Amino acid sequence: MKKLNIQSKLILGLFIITALAACGKSFLDKPPIGTLGPQIVASEDGVQGLLIGAYSLVDGEGASGDGFASGASNWIFGGVTSDDAYKGSDPTDVADAAPMEKWGSSLTPTNGAIPQKWRLNYAAIQRCNDVLNTLKIATTISDAKKTAITAQARFLRAYYHMDLKKIFGNIPYVDETISPTNTKVDNKVDAWTGINADLTYAAANLPDTWSEVGRANKWAAKSLQAKALMFQKSLPAAYTILKDVIANGKTSGGAKYALNANYFSNFNPAQKNSAESVFAAQTSVQDGSSVAWGGDPNGNYGDILNFPYTGGPGACCGFYNPSQDLADAFKTDANGLPLTDTYQNGDHVSSQYGTKYTGNLDPRIDWTMGRPGIPYLDWGLHPGEAWIRNPVNDGLFSPLKNVYAASQKGAFTDVGSAYWGPTELVANNVNIIRFSNVLLWAAECAADAGDLAAALGYVNQVRSRMVSPTGWVYKNSDYNAAAAQYATQTTPADSYKIGLYTSFADKATAVKAIQMETRLELGMEGNRFFDLVRWGIAATTINTYIARETVIVNGSARRPLKSGAVFTANKHEIMPIPQNEIDNMNADGTIRLTQNPGY
Repeated sequence: MKKLNIQSKLILGLFIITALAACGKSFLDKPPIGTLGPQIVASEDGVQGLLIGAYSLVDGEGASGDGFASGASNWIFGGVTSDDAYKGSDPTDVADAAPMEKWGSSLTPTNGAIPQKWRLNYAAIQRCNDVLNTLKIATTISDAKKTAITAQARFLRAYYHMDLKKIFGNIPYVDETISPTNTKVDNKVDAWTGINADLTYAAANLPDTWSEVGRANKWAAKSLQAKALMFQKSLPAAYTILKDVIANGKTSGGAKYALNANYFSNFNPAQKNSAESVFAAQTSVQDGSSVAWGGDPNGNYGDILNFPYTGGPGACCGFYNPSQDLADAFKTDANGLPLTDTYQNGDHVSSQYGTKYTGNLDPRIDWTMGRPGIPYLDWGLHPGEAWIRNPVNDGLFSPLKNVYAASQKGAFTDVGSAYWGPTELVANNVNIIRFSNVLLWAAECAADAGDLAAALGYVNQVRSRMVSPTGWVYKNSDYNAAAAQYATQTTPADSYKIGLYTSFADKATAVKAIQMETRLELGMEGNRFFDLVRWGIAATTINTYIARETVIVNGSARRPLKSGAVFTANKHEIMPIPQNEIDNMNADGTIRLTQNPGY
């Protein structure tokens, strides 16, 4: 797709107008413009085509060197790395992802999965810079339109840099001044400076709404700006922005931000771009881009492996299985509140080993994962091990938030005859930020400021939509895929009970409750590892998790893949910079990239 013709195959963004393939994602549905010189594309249509190319990589696919690790969901870098999920499949299948759940000495700078995210995002950054440089020589575009285009390009550039920053830490910030004649870029300067500047500009200059709902608006920029500030520990500044977003924010389509009535509407291809969607990777199917016809598919290719191994939706592949620890986290007490400090004690939910837990559960569990004996949308009851490729390593649970209902097959899935792939290309947007994220960030900031009443209100607002039984999973009922709801609500699928907090005793209690709520609300959405790092509890949480996963049961380790696993503090919070990128960047003797500490 994109070819970079720069020294030592440098993947960073240098100014070269390059081939952009057809995108086909909502408003991104435009023909390829080919390989053209800057003067030729320096028109409004040409610049918009370049901008569409920059948007097209939000889904994490479509540039040279991309792959399953580059997908927008960050299921490998944000999920498998944490206590939320196992890699899935057999340990040797996509083997480069196995070190993500083992950590220790197996995670090295030569790992084959790690460069996928690096290359994809810097290719995307290059596209943003192409837009900005072409605007400089465009003489027929009004100043107002130039400002709107610039704001979008800078928003996207900030997003792609921030994604890299979360994963690799010490990254180069690459703006439009970097070129074949100016290669003065390195990873010694903190990239947050450039990210913050881009988001400040975007928030000030993007419009409230667009006719194409997939474009980023002012409120998406403000939300991403607040998230960036939280990663930088600037919670008071983030709180000011978040309160504005909560009070006044709206989608690019003009709907005031709100929580969807039904939780699973956020993951339903029939209901995407809802009032809860702040910013999402846009997807489409049956547009000529499927793997059956070649090219870069516009369905959610990043999660194409993350389906039950046999049966149910798709036809492969058994990756990204929810962990036992995540299932146990949904336990609730007699008041319907999480067992924040004790959920790991006692029997396990749907246990593979020994007595099964029979107490109360937060109803979000069965919208987050497929469990044995529980309805899996309208695919019937989840059969447990029959849908798991390697149960000894992968447990009993299947991913759910990325799949589709049986009644949606053909309407929201791709078609073709290439192999199993088309049935797992889904027109299901990937949530980058949804309104529940915003509310929970605001809760964190309120607790940090000592405003426990406000923190309580934000947390309860997120929890309250699940209090009504209308949003639960039911047995012996048809699933209404159009509304993400079960039609006959007679027999709940399990002993669901969820309640609201009445108070937080102190700041520490509030913080712990907010962190737990964040896990429950956003489980399997690729955020967990980055949250653990941001909260400063990654090493403790993950090493405790590893210890439980390797408990000896019936004479054998419960999860053999985790044998020898260890998370090293002050090292594993970020990934190693790909060794080949260091070699290429430094090939002329000038040191531009230095490796992260400990690798």
